[in-house]
Amino acid sequence: MKKTIILMCVLFGMISAYAQNEKDQIKKTLLDYIEGTANGEPERLKQAFHPDLNLYAVGEDGEIKARSGQKYIEIFTDGKKRNRIGKIVSIDYENNAAIAKIEVDMPGMKRMYTDYLLLLKSKDGWKIVHKSYTFRSY
Repeated sequence: MKKTIILMCVLFGMISAYAQNEKDQIKKTLLDYIEGTANGEPERLKQAFHPDLNLYAVGEDGEIKARSGQKYIEIFTDGKKRNRIGKIVSIDYENNAAIAKIEVDMPGMKRMYTDYLLLLKSKDGWKIVHKSYTFRSY
């Protein structure tokens, strides 16, 4: 009985460490996106985004608008900081798929953006493969 309890504790500890490690890896990818956009680090965006990533939002005309991740990265100049304050709101994952919610406050524009990101884990690590976003003015 004592060996069974010890084995269960070790197994639970290993599972907890694995889960924390995965969440930390997802957070790193999300921070590459958040900090890369705020600090003008397009290389971090390239690291965080899958090359085929697209961004989707609903335009003022009510139609869905799409933009390639590559075009999005191009608007960020190396070293040019932007007044963007991002935070991770939530992360949910199972095996090699995850979803994250990010909030990005842009005080200069008086807008709060909410990003919903889908991530997948490949041999190259976690990558953002899809971004849908909306905003509200304040």
